[in-house]
Amino acid sequence: MRMLRGWRRALLVVLACACTWGVVEILLPRRAARASGPPDYVTTGVFTPAHPSVLAAVKDFVDIHPEHPVQPIAYTHTMHLAKGLPCTFCHVGVDQGPEARIPGVTVCMSCHQSIATDRPEIKKIAAYQARGEEIPWVRVYNYSGSAHVRFNHAPHIRAGVACAACHSDLTKQTTAERKIDLNMGFCINCHTQKKVSIDCETCHY
Repeated sequence: MRMLRGWRRALLVVLACACTWGVVEILLPRRAARASGPPDYVTTGVFTPAHPSVLAAVKDFVDIHPEHPVQPIAYTHTMHLAKGLPCTFCHVGVDQGPEARIPGVTVCMSCHQSIATDRPEIKKIAAYQARGEEIPWVRVYNYSGSAHVRFNHAPHIRAGVACAACHSDLTKQTTAERKIDLNMGFCINCHTQKKVSIDCETCHY
């Protein structure tokens, strides 16, 4: 009986520490995500809900994500959208399949081979190309692998859902920020308003 009480006490201490850490993470200013190296969500290509570290697992569980991830290139959406560049120019395939691909160095340099070549950020892109490297962009929006979410951009685009509905107004952002929390409640509310399926199989596999 005494041993059982001891385990309960230890469990309560662990839970209290975890809750305290979670509250501190939420209340204190969050540190920007590092731009160098692959982000936490990158895997070997084999599906697994595992996390690279215990800290990453806890952050995923309590849904803590950096709101202002630091990017290797200070890409400004404001400027490019103001010049009339459509989202589909850089995010190829968003209207054809599940993914809105993040542009590689070749896409950037297709314009910047001759445009604004003297600017520091463009020189960084040119340096990536010269080294034969891709730009290690930090993903802003993504779903936890353990959520088993199957999201397809194409039918949403065909249905006339504006990019801003899920990604906020990018005409007012420089580097992309996580302005909307794409949790289950957000998705179900949208599907309910638009009178489309909210069956589990619609989004989960």
